Amino acid sequence: MEEVLESAAIVTEERRIYFIYWYNGQLIESQTLELSINDPGLLYGATIFTTMRVYENSLDSRLTHWTLHCDRLLFSLKAFSWQQPDWNRVRQGAEILLQHFPILRITLFPDGREWITGRLLPEDLSEKQANGVVCTVVSAEYDRTLASHKTGNYLSPWLARNISLNLAAQEAILVDQAGNWLETSTGNLWGWRDGFWWTPPLTGGILPGIVRSQLVKWLQSQQQQVKEEPWTMELVKEFTAIAYTNSVVEILPIHTVHQPVGSLQYNPHHSSFQLLRSFF
Repeated sequence: MEEVLESAAIVTEERRIYFIYWYNGQLIESQTLELSINDPGLLYGATIFTTMRVYENSLDSRLTHWTLHCDRLLFSLKAFSWQQPDWNRVRQGAEILLQHFPILRITLFPDGREWITGRLLPEDLSEKQANGVVCTVVSAEYDRTLASHKTGNYLSPWLARNISLNLAAQEAILVDQAGNWLETSTGNLWGWRDGFWWTPPLTGGILPGIVRSQLVKWLQSQQQQVKEEPWTMELVKEFTAIAYTNSVVEILPIHTVHQPVGSLQYNPHHSSFQLLRSFF
């Protein structure tokens, strides 16, 4: 009986922790967030956000990239002429939540309010990192608006990913009007060909991912060439291995890509992944 009560207490505590977040200077224990019915964040998705993985339980860890995530937010704040938050309060909320979650999502509203939530790493992340995932190419209509910013209006990538899940895939690949591959719904693309890595250029209208930028710099410091060129239909057929990266999953190989006509197969165990993984 005591073991049952102890297990129930653990589950209750886990649920309690999961339903906490930081909002506007306060730690809140709830499953809901109260917003005005006229809040532009609610009406139009007028927010910006960044999602980080906390390493070594520290915002100052080399791989957490706290400063880069704050710089991403500041870049959008200045571009939109929005009010800056109290950065000390943002850090305070992040410090509290990282005690419970390895992944933090920091959202800012136009008037300077901050909202920080946390979540756990996907349970199957290690298996996906080892063996790869399936992706589906979706229609060009599912493009991200304001591609160089992470805004709360994330409907297109969300819809694209749901389409891929319904087709038994784990991710969606977004394309431009010419059919060039741009990025996945949650990360930046990488491909291996001719002895070095390729990634779509920022000029194509993709998110300048933090992991992407750091990997490019790191590979170049290792005397490794990185090709930033459009991923045409001809080019993607020539890759031996491909993957996508973001701050949460690090690097995930892709073994199959379903297209409107036919599928492409790649090697998720290619030796080239060892180099990228050594960055982490």
